Amino acid sequence: MARRQFNLATRRQLTAAGVPDATVTSRSRPGGPWQRLLPRVHLLQTGPPDRRQRALAAVLYAAEPTADPLSGSTAALTGGAALALLGIREAPHTPADVLVRAPRRLTGTPEVRPLPTSRWPRTITVRGVPSTRPVRAAADFASRGEHPDRIRSVLAQVVQAGWCHPHDLHAELRAARLLNRPAVRAAAAELLAGVRSIAEARARDALAATDLPTPLWNARLHTPDGTFLASPDGYWPDEGVALEIDSAEYHYTRDSWHATLRRRLRLEAHGILVVSATPSMVRDTPADVVAALRALLALAAGRPAPPTALARGHQQLPLFAEQR
Repeated sequence: MARRQFNLATRRQLTAAGVPDATVTSRSRPGGPWQRLLPRVHLLQTGPPDRRQRALAAVLYAAEPTADPLSGSTAALTGGAALALLGIREAPHTPADVLVRAPRRLTGTPEVRPLPTSRWPRTITVRGVPSTRPVRAAADFASRGEHPDRIRSVLAQVVQAGWCHPHDLHAELRAARLLNRPAVRAAAAELLAGVRSIAEARARDALAATDLPTPLWNARLHTPDGTFLASPDGYWPDEGVALEIDSAEYHYTRDSWHATLRRRLRLEAHGILVVSATPSMVRDTPADVVAALRALLALAAGRPAPPTALARGHQQLPLFAEQR
C-alpha cells in the first residue's frame, strides 16, 4: 500500500492493516518517523514530501473512507494542482483543488479545497495521482482564478502543450457556466482565434486597437511542394509578413538560439518579412512593435512578387454564441 501511495496512508488504512491506533499517533508525533500531513493522512517517512506526495495526500484526505482512493471514483485532483502535475507553468500547485461528489461536503484545510460537483468527470491518473482530464482541470482552475493575465496564460499553455483542443475547452467552460465572466470569455475567444500564449494575447490586443489587418495566429506555413516551413506567431498571408515573439527564456542554449535563427532564415528565403520581438517588448512598448509591423506591411504591399510560402490547414476558428 505504501509503495502504491508514495509512502502515504490514511489512518483508516493503517489500522485496517493491523497498526494500532496508538502506534499511528505515537509515530506521527514531532520528531517521530512518520508525519501527519493532513487530518487522517500520514507520510511514512522522515523527509519532507514532494509535490506529487502533497497532491496525492489531498486526494487521500478527500476520498470516501471506504473507497479505493486511487480509483478516482470519489475524489480527484483538479484545477491548478492537476495542471501543475502536467508541467503547466504558472499553474499553482497549492492549495490543491479536489473534486468530491455532491451532495457530500468536506471541510477544507489551508492545503486542500474540496469542490463538490454534480458533474462528475471521467478521471485519469497523472503521475500516479487520480486527476480530472486537463480540459476539466483547466475549467476548474478558471472558475477560481482571480487574475485575468494568469487565466489567459494558463489556459493558453494547456492548449499550446496539446492537452486539449480550444473547441473542447470552450465547450467545458460553457458547460461550467464560466463564459459569463469577462476574463474567462476573453481567454476563450483568444484561443479560438489561434492565440497560444499571453504574449500573443497582448499582441492581439495591441493590433485590435489599430487599423492594421488581422493576422492568422500560429498558421502552419508550407513551401509550394508541401514541405513544412514554420509556424510564426502572427502571419499576414496577403502581404507575406510574420510576427515572431521570441522569449529569451527559451534561448539560453546555443542550439535553441540557432534554431530560432534558422527558422527566420527559412521564412526570409521564401520572401516573408519578419518582425521579431520579445514578450517584454509586446508588454511594455507595444507601439514600437506595431510601428515595425506597419512599416513592413506597407513595404510588402509594393513588392512585385508575392511570397512563395502557403498557409495550409489553418482557419480562424469561429467563436460559438455565448451563453446568457
